[in-house]
Amino acid sequence: QVQLVESGGGLVQAGESLKLSCRIPGTMFRINGVGWYRQAPGKERELVTFVGSDSRVNYADSVKGRFTISRDNAKNMVYLQMNSLKPEDTGVYYCNFVAKAFQRSWGQGTQVTVSS
Repeated sequence: QVQLVESGGGLVQAGESLKLSCRIPGTMFRINGVGWYRQAPGKERELVTFVGSDSRVNYADSVKGRFTISRDNAKNMVYLQMNSLKPEDTGVYYCNFVAKAFQRSWGQGTQVTVSS
């Protein structure tokens, strides 16, 4: 199975921005909701935000108003614009389908580290 590849992470200071990118190959992309997940140190991986096949979006309360998810079906790409980053946003970020039945093998993720 094709592994997902996330990119765009880095080390930033609180208040700065990052934009993450991920490509999910295949024909299932345009008919599936796609999400960004975060695994903070010592914690379980959690769904932070997702965009449906109809482009409706949903955000966890912790990132609402600061993060923006978007998708480009022509390129099979999903993006996460992260503004006003906080130290609690630190973690490894992954992309994948939301529906577990369609989820791909998890990629390596991209590390986001926010210093105070």
